[in-house]
Amino acid sequence: MRYKELVILCSIIAFLPPSALYAHGVTGKVSAGGVVITAVYDTGEPMSYAKVKISAPAAEVIFQSGRTDRNGRFCFFPDTPGDWKVVVDDEIGHRLEMTVPVSEPLELKSQQQDGGPMKSSLSRYERALIGVCIIFGISGISFWWKVKRMYRKNK
Repeated sequence: MRYKELVILCSIIAFLPPSALYAHGVTGKVSAGGVVITAVYDTGEPMSYAKVKISAPAAEVIFQSGRTDRNGRFCFFPDTPGDWKVVVDDEIGHRLEMTVPVSEPLELKSQQQDGGPMKSSLSRYERALIGVCIIFGISGISFWWKVKRMYRKNK
């Protein structure tokens, strides 16, 4: 009875492919344009990873929030003209508030770089090993099925 349970368990495991096989494609675009805010301390050191909140003109809800990069930069893409409020806070007492005047909404430029589809992160060796395991799993199930049928005929 133990052998039967082991064969069933191995068969189930053999048919569970790695999650990378179920991954969906991802593409990305790099577009020109946008407003870049750079926040630095008086010493010239960038405000790395500081919280950023951007409010649109005459809006009560925050338009965008996030964090600066390690160089203290944050980019946003205003969609209406007016005075945009930007608040950068490093959460240790330093805060930068500024108003960014936007005369016209920014539009996407036609020069875009498209990223290709996502490629598998598995190496050639790993993919070959997965293929061999699938073949052995299918073979094991078929041999088990044949033995089971022969055992029933002989009874």
